[in-house]
Amino acid sequence: MSDYVAGGVPERLVPRTTAARGVPQVVAVVPRRRQPSIALWGMTMFLVSEGMLLASMIASYYYLRFVNHAWPQPGDPRPKVVVPLILVGVLATTSLPMQLAAFAARAGRLTATRLLLLWALVVQSGYLAYEVHDYVGQLHADPVQHDTYTSIYFTLLGADHGHVALGLLFDVWLLGKLARGLTMYRLNALQAIVYYWHAINLLTLVITGVLLSATF
Repeated sequence: MSDYVAGGVPERLVPRTTAARGVPQVVAVVPRRRQPSIALWGMTMFLVSEGMLLASMIASYYYLRFVNHAWPQPGDPRPKVVVPLILVGVLATTSLPMQLAAFAARAGRLTATRLLLLWALVVQSGYLAYEVHDYVGQLHADPVQHDTYTSIYFTLLGADHGHVALGLLFDVWLLGKLARGLTMYRLNALQAIVYYWHAINLLTLVITGVLLSATF
């Protein structure tokens, strides 16, 4: 029976990186990795599927816009511009501490990793808290216009907020795991979650731009 695995590499030479536990072991095996982790591939597949879902919503938004003579429709307020742009800009900056956390973890700087993740979590939580408060306030506005504009507006905005909320759950879960130390599995999870936040920050920028396009 051959001891060769896919790619013609002898099985005995395949690095068992996922078995690494503790900072010294993780730092030692990181350079030996030959390809992205399964966690990263799994997150990529998840983000592609979610991206297609949001793309269909954006397509629906523009379809409804172009088949209606007025957009927003009569009685609907135009979306705010300044505050959403500031908020989405603030959220986008959290890609920096998230990426730095991944670099710190690869270098074995666990305390720095936790602090950077906490920094990102605080900013992301503040963003979502303000957005949810504003979202609920708009839903309860008097009078509420139940038309095609408000329906797709709140659908897009709610979908984006849901993805941000999921990212916060990822952050909290990851901080809980890293509180017990660093393993290769946790590093893989960190890198996948960092990738998730890069994608969600980009999608939030896109969705904000789509919604603000009604002001033009």
